[in-house]
Amino acid sequence: MEEIRFFLMRAGVLLLILYIMFGWIFGLHVVNNLDMQPKIFAGDLSLFYRLDPSYNIGEVLVYQVDGKTYLGRVVARAGDEVDITEDNHLKINGDIMIESDIYYETGRYENGISLPVKVPADSYFLLCDLREGGKDSRIFGPISRSDIKGKVITILRRSNL
Repeated sequence: MEEIRFFLMRAGVLLLILYIMFGWIFGLHVVNNLDMQPKIFAGDLSLFYRLDPSYNIGEVLVYQVDGKTYLGRVVARAGDEVDITEDNHLKINGDIMIESDIYYETGRYENGISLPVKVPADSYFLLCDLREGGKDSRIFGPISRSDIKGKVITILRRSNL
């Protein structure tokens, strides 16, 4: 009887620790589209960290818009001006960005926001790695900090699960 009570107490403590870790500190998200290809694929599991106070250029974030969850890479922060040239180049603060890891042109969307746009305080401009057809800040506009769930810290490939 003593062993059962000890086991249940340890199991309860473990469940409490897991609840705190994955309820407030970390999160899991199953990627459901190809917007971040070729680095992240549909079916991959992203582990993200919720407690970062701010995010840097190049980091991949998990965010929510209209009840749907997306992944996007930070290309601009508060105060930056974002534009896309007529020949499909990303322009930040007047400088054309050279993105060696992006293999697709960064085009404008007809139904997207009007550019150029200045990123407001406490917001980020996020783009998908698959720039042709991906849903990102070109459609939604700058993403508010309150809509960001966290920063991706690792990806578990579906083939490794």
